[in-house]
Formats: sequence, C-alpha cells, structure tokens
Amino acid sequence: MKQYFKTMMTAIVLALISFSSFAQEEQPATPKWVSDKGYWVIESNIKDPLNHVVRFYNNDNVLLYKETVSGVKLNPEKRTVKMKLKKVLETTVIAWEQKKTTEENKNYVAAILN
Repeated sequence: MKQYFKTMMTAIVLALISFSSFAQEEQPATPKWVSDKGYWVIESNIKDPLNHVVRFYNNDNVLLYKETVSGVKLNPEKRTVKMKLKKVLETTVIAWEQKKTTEENKNYVAAILN
C-alpha cells in the first residue's frame, strides 16, 4: 500500500509541474490595432483640441510620414480611430519602402477619418 501511495504522489507531483510549465508559456494576445510594421504618435494641445500632428514611424524608429490634421478632434482612445491609424501606417510603410523618403501632408489621415 505504501508503494502504491508513493507512486501516485510522484505521478501527481510530476503532473502538477508539467501543467504549471504549460501555463507560463502562454503570451497575451496582441490587440488588433497594433501593427507589426511600425507605430504612430499623435501630438495635440489641450487648448486647441482640433489641431493634431500625426507622425508614423517604422520599427527602426525612422520617420515615414507626418501630417497636420486640422478641424477634426482625434480621440486615440477609440478603437475605430486606432484601426484607421493602423491602416494609414501600413499604407505609409509600403510607400516609404518604395521611395525611401519621408512625406508630409498627403492627407491620408484626413481622408480616412472622414
């Protein structure tokens, strides 16, 4: 009986160790608005909420595109705004890869927000 008990306890301990190692390997899911090609930054002023400067960078921190948006209140907390900025980011990354020059004020953001 003691041998059976020792065998069962060993099996249970090994099972618990293997289950805990599987739980540590899981990574949290990345939100859909996060692009793997780069990132964007919004500059705004509290006293002038309708004017923004949006800059798009690639993963090497190279400025790809800069746009000044006027007359629109951007709320970066909204998911729809994040998804639209992701779409513009991916468009500008493709354009930058072809031309290798930084562009400004092509109205990509203004067009997609309206």
